[in-house]
Amino acid sequence: MSRICSYCYFVAAFLLAFPSVAQEGAVNTPPEVWPSPDVRGTPSKVDYQALESFVDWLADEASEADLPGVAMSIVSSQSVEHLETWGRRREGESGDIDVDTVFRIASVSKTFAGTVAALMVQHGIVEWDEPLLPLLPGLRLGTEAVSEGVTLRHVASHSTGLMPHAYSNLLDAGILYPDIRNRLHEVPTVCAPGDCYGYQNVVFSLIADVVETHLQTRYSDFVRENIFLPLGMRTASMSIEAYEAQENASSPHRYARGSWHPSTINEAYFSVGPASGVNASIRDMSRWAQANLGAFPDVLQPALLASVHKPVVATPYGGYFNRWPGVERAWYAAGWRVYDYNGIRVVHHGGGVRGFRTEMVLVPALDIAMVVLFNAQTPLANDVVPKFLDTVLNQLELP
Repeated sequence: MSRICSYCYFVAAFLLAFPSVAQEGAVNTPPEVWPSPDVRGTPSKVDYQALESFVDWLADEASEADLPGVAMSIVSSQSVEHLETWGRRREGESGDIDVDTVFRIASVSKTFAGTVAALMVQHGIVEWDEPLLPLLPGLRLGTEAVSEGVTLRHVASHSTGLMPHAYSNLLDAGILYPDIRNRLHEVPTVCAPGDCYGYQNVVFSLIADVVETHLQTRYSDFVRENIFLPLGMRTASMSIEAYEAQENASSPHRYARGSWHPSTINEAYFSVGPASGVNASIRDMSRWAQANLGAFPDVLQPALLASVHKPVVATPYGGYFNRWPGVERAWYAAGWRVYDYNGIRVVHHGGGVRGFRTEMVLVPALDIAMVVLFNAQTPLANDVVPKFLDTVLNQLELP
């Protein structure tokens, strides 16, 4: 089979698997009734009433810090166990945070990108361990020839071997991804692909290039059609235009001169959609957490979830999470962090962009997850996950 015919075969197979992508111009509206979880497991082992102490702690800490707004959810695969919001969408104005208020979720966007990569692998478009350069004609990576072996798995797990945080400084300066991509051959190669961990935003966003090159559809449209809509994430989106069009959107805030003040949005971080492009409400993120606990196998199959939650590369130092006392070992998977935390496997990601912080954690063995969204760059976000995990584990009799 010729290379072109092989390409056409795989695209045809993918479009059959994802008919919404094949119908150009088709209008898809969110379902009036969200899909019900199809639970393939045992009831949660957690006493949710015992978690009220965590909720009270979060409320007290947010009040003490006078945070503008917070939204928090605790879910199992079977139901939303606790959903609560506090505060204001924008400091100095009326408008309370509610369950449909949209936040920027920052690097928790990477959890969606890992799933996108896994969907493409699941349907035969690409392989996890297929070299990336032949998939993206004209792309050059790194300063050493060994970087020619970078694969989709390496990109999704931050194990490309390239210098960490390559060109994130340019994003901070407001430079958009298309103006940075052609400089990736200047990024120093620090190890062979797969041999070391180096967190990325720009390089990670090559996942979108793979989607757009091979399916001729925008990455944001792919996520909308194959994740947001099937899961009923009705207010989730992936552009600054969509964020600004939301009447019920929270504003970013920064702390200065003893109080919180509305800040500005850095559009450049929307241009790296896989890394930080998602906007979502706490209701949306509750659905995403349930999906990753296995609630919707018709959308995200168990084998797919296992592939994105499987550790790839060790992350033994350097992150705020490495300082949590309960963390025994830490890895990066495909768009997710994975830890052994006081004897139990935990899946997590956090994120921060100008004026927002997000934390999300799953404990699949206990069928429980928590998400918290802040419309402020608060250090409280660093403490939320360990506090939640300690509260959960302290009320269990683990073997």
